[in-house]
Amino acid sequence: MENAAPPNPPGPVEGEPFTSSHTSNFPDLLRELRISLLVSTYQAGKLIVVRADGPSLNTHFRDFLSPMGLAYDPSTGCLAVGTRHEVWHFFNEPAVAPKVPPAERHDAAFLPRRCHISGDIRIHEIAWAAGELWAVNTRFSCLCTFDNLHSFVPRWRPPFISMLAAEDRCHLNGVAVIDGRPRYVSCLGVSDAVGGWRENKRDGGCLLDIDTGLPVITGMCMPHSPRRYGGRDWILESGVGSLSVADFGSGKREVVTKLPGFTRGLDFCRNIAFVGLSQVRETAIFSGIPVASEERSCGVWAVDLLTGRTVAFLRFEGIVQEIFAIQVLPDILYPDLINEPGELLDGSFVLPDADISQQNPQPPPDQNRG
Repeated sequence: MENAAPPNPPGPVEGEPFTSSHTSNFPDLLRELRISLLVSTYQAGKLIVVRADGPSLNTHFRDFLSPMGLAYDPSTGCLAVGTRHEVWHFFNEPAVAPKVPPAERHDAAFLPRRCHISGDIRIHEIAWAAGELWAVNTRFSCLCTFDNLHSFVPRWRPPFISMLAAEDRCHLNGVAVIDGRPRYVSCLGVSDAVGGWRENKRDGGCLLDIDTGLPVITGMCMPHSPRRYGGRDWILESGVGSLSVADFGSGKREVVTKLPGFTRGLDFCRNIAFVGLSQVRETAIFSGIPVASEERSCGVWAVDLLTGRTVAFLRFEGIVQEIFAIQVLPDILYPDLINEPGELLDGSFVLPDADISQQNPQPPPDQNRG
């Protein structure tokens, strides 16, 4: 991290026992890229909106029950948020943004439109593919979508998983969407037993080809967040704290950088990768992995894809110790997300352009009352 600017002193966040610090260049980096970030932390039950505010970063919290997967579709303005029991759909309503206090600051306002009750499927990553929302259903070891009748619709499961069962057999966790369809998934072990992935978590992780069901990368320590970006394949090997460039076809991978934490959560903008870091708890789940014996941080690290160097970071301390997903919001500098009842939700209405009362006029009331 030799070219990262020195951190600013921690700043307060309203209403939460929380501190954060960041390199002085992080706000300018967001402004230069014309983005803001969303960060989910299921451990703290928060969705964090990260946005530049003068020389500092503003970290704005919204409460959710165990938020994990995030998926934003710029073409529709829809943001999906996967939580413990639900999948929420928020839509950016620019006309509402000026009403969000403080006035004249916000350039996006995400309002809820739909909520699908899935039950506790231990939803992990979610992703848009050709306009359809796919989810990694970790508890049932499958990929799924959602309809209006069922908790979820199973669409694919690894060939070594013999049946749908709420047993987290291989800890399926990440999905890479390529050319408009889910193409690869990451899991922590090849197992058809209840929680069987835990036995070989140090080197049992792999990347699976959805088309063939076969492993294409093996021997990884708790992989997460497979992606294709900029014509290259990327994956996080969380248990060693690394970001790697890979070839999902041949199975080869090369470490680009090693970071001071459990790497989980990945998104990109231009030549920058935003990587999530977690401290990880001292539990049996994380025992025995290399990163557990090292000093660990929690936050968001910005890595130059060309050099592998950290160019900026945001460190969380206090209540936030683990994060799951990072979502870049392109061309949105200062957003808000409204998920609590109140005057803003009660008084904001989105209607179709056409006036249905003029299209289908009602007949006049009957004047013949006899």
